[in-house]
Amino acid sequence: MSVWDDLDLLLDSPSSLTVTSNTKGTMKDKANFKVEEDVSALRKAIEGLGTTEKTLVEVLTQRSNAQRQLIAQAYEKATGRKLVADLKGDTHGDFEDVLVALVTPPGAYDSQEVIRAIKGAGTTESTLTEIFASRSNGQIKALSDAYLAETGKSVVRDLQSEVSGDYGKALLILAEGKRDESTNVDAAKAKADAKALYEAGEKKWGTDEAKFIDILCHRSVPQLRQTLVEYKTISKKTLQESIEGEMSGALEDLLVAVVKCVKNVPAYLAERIFKSMKGAGTDESTLTRILVSRSEIDLLDIRAEYKKLFGFTLYSQLEGEVSGSYGEVLKRLCGQDG
Repeated sequence: MSVWDDLDLLLDSPSSLTVTSNTKGTMKDKANFKVEEDVSALRKAIEGLGTTEKTLVEVLTQRSNAQRQLIAQAYEKATGRKLVADLKGDTHGDFEDVLVALVTPPGAYDSQEVIRAIKGAGTTESTLTEIFASRSNGQIKALSDAYLAETGKSVVRDLQSEVSGDYGKALLILAEGKRDESTNVDAAKAKADAKALYEAGEKKWGTDEAKFIDILCHRSVPQLRQTLVEYKTISKKTLQESIEGEMSGALEDLLVAVVKCVKNVPAYLAERIFKSMKGAGTDESTLTRILVSRSEIDLLDIRAEYKKLFGFTLYSQLEGEVSGSYGEVLKRLCGQDG
């Protein structure tokens, strides 16, 4: 049985979409943190002849994001230059991307990833789907505030001109970051929603996408979990199977991602990581984004789900896939797991 079909444990397990404490991250505050020492080590690494990549890796992968922000402020005070600008000037490629990501506040980093997904020709829907399906309201608010600060525009308004159709409708609801966050579960409403979903899809010819979008993008996580259980009772299929059978394209991908994140955000992200390394060539931008953005939230859980889903550790997979200083950063973020 796939991890996605097992609904028995669902109602009692915690969710990354509602958890606020950082107990499942691999990155913690460094004890005895001395900002001046770090700034002087970074200056030496950057200003010396040839950049000492090893020092950059050492310092930036062993501090929490909050500590890195303090380093960036002190660095600018001491040098008159921005740390991000110096890192961009002295490193390149994937190594540059991951270091810049590490010294960027989480909301601003999510915002920059959204900007990257919508600029240029064509929109990278898979990135938008991953970000908006897996973030809590608080994380989406931080993203929106950072987006406004950086571009002077609203992220929802900019997305409106980039995404369309039913996919666009669903994504824009998620991008508003207004999912119900109450923890109370209304069992009767879950039954009614499950029946409405069954009647909007499985039971009729053609699919009423609007009904799926409304329920899946607005209800709280505990409420949706109860609805998933009720749905399987009525339909004998999981809701995910029904969506996969009834829909296609970007809308199917988004609603499946929402259902997966309602069940288990770390397992969804573990799958995304696996796919980014599968086949010819590695999708470094997805790999970087997930490892950096989840390193203080639920990367320990992602590692555990990865092993459960694929039978080997994420660390061992990274060892075979990424190399050099870039690979070193990712392996440090991941941490060894047995």
